[in-house]
Amino acid sequence: MTTISRETTCQTVLTTFEMTPGTCGDLQEALTAAYAEFIRHQPGFISGAIHVNDAQTRIANYSQWQRREDFQAMLRTPEMRERNRAIAALCSRFEPVMYEVAEVF
Repeated sequence: MTTISRETTCQTVLTTFEMTPGTCGDLQEALTAAYAEFIRHQPGFISGAIHVNDAQTRIANYSQWQRREDFQAMLRTPEMRERNRAIAALCSRFEPVMYEVAEVF
């Protein structure tokens, strides 16, 4: 379960995806399948959430990992590399960025 706290020691990753409304549903399905079938089973995975904007032109993915290395190891697997190629074909760009929680209100 996602917990957002300044005291957390986990690694937070926010990934943004840009796409057209016509491919938003397909991209959301691909991300949901990736989490259900693969990502959530990887070592160090804590939680993930997928957010879609009203215009269906952006998806924001929030995930938490025990360690930065766990997230990086998941990305390097052949399974995720193949999935990321398919995901990249559905959007104009995507970018994962690692963050630390600075404040919670």
